[in-house]
Amino acid sequence: MKQSILDILIYLFEHYMDEESEFGLDHEVIGVELREAGFDPLQVNKAFEWLEGLALQQMGNKDEKQQALNSIRIYTRHEVNKLDLESRGFLLFLEQVGVLDARSRELVIDRLMALETDDIDLEQVKWVALMVLFNQPGHEEAFSWMEDLVMDEFNSAVLH
Repeated sequence: MKQSILDILIYLFEHYMDEESEFGLDHEVIGVELREAGFDPLQVNKAFEWLEGLALQQMGNKDEKQQALNSIRIYTRHEVNKLDLESRGFLLFLEQVGVLDARSRELVIDRLMALETDDIDLEQVKWVALMVLFNQPGHEEAFSWMEDLVMDEFNSAVLH
C-alpha cells in the first residue's frame, strides 16, 4: 500500500493528539511504533520533517505584523497548480468565518505545499488546517470547530 506523508500525520494526530507533549514525544520511539504499524521508514522521516517545518514556521511567524483585514491572498502559479479552486475557496471560507487568520492561513498553505503530492484535495486541506490549529495558542475555539468538521466527516466515511 502506498502511504503518503499525510497518512502518517493523520495517524500521529489520531494516536498522539491527547499527549501532553503535543507531538513532542521521542521521535525514535514513535518512529519505531510507526514502522511496526507498517509505515515506510522514508515516509516516517519525511512526516517528522513536515512537523519540524510546522514548528519552525510557527515560531518564525510570531512577531510578524498582522496583515490588513481586507487584504486578498494571491496564489502563485505553483500553488494554483497544487491547490484546486475548491481547496482555495475553502481556505477563503475558513478565513471569512474566523477559523483562520492571515498568519494561520499562510501556515496551512506552507504545510500543504510541503506535502509531496502533485495535487491537494479538500480532505487534505481540512486535515492540514486542523493540524496547524492544534498548536496555535489562542485558536482553541477555531481548532474545536475544525476538529468537529474533520472528525464528523471522517467518522461518517468510516461508517459507510
